[in-house]
Amino acid sequence: MTRWIDISTNKHQLKLYDGHRLIKVYPIAVGKMLTPTPSGIYTIINKQRNPGGAFGVLWLGLSRPHYGIHGTNNPSSIGKNVSRGCIRMYNHDVIELSSMVPVGTRVYIHK
Repeated sequence: MTRWIDISTNKHQLKLYDGHRLIKVYPIAVGKMLTPTPSGIYTIINKQRNPGGAFGVLWLGLSRPHYGIHGTNNPSSIGKNVSRGCIRMYNHDVIELSSMVPVGTRVYIHK
């Protein structure tokens, strides 16, 4: 089976699947009204540890330039619409997720 990620911006949830089997659900923060998280089908194209700044401990870059799934230095933002379009996760969650998905993993983003 192939692992893939399903992100619901309305539910503030990131779900990790292996084929049809749900592995884990994570709480996330998404883009605010003026800079919404873009819907679509993307791919994880890179991983960067300790990217610095507001990106927390890890950056998972998406095939849409300038967008990614990353940690946060502001955990109270999780569950809200606060980012510039990226998907924020708790630092411990993004580390766990990264260990379970390779570069090339498909990411489906929808409302």
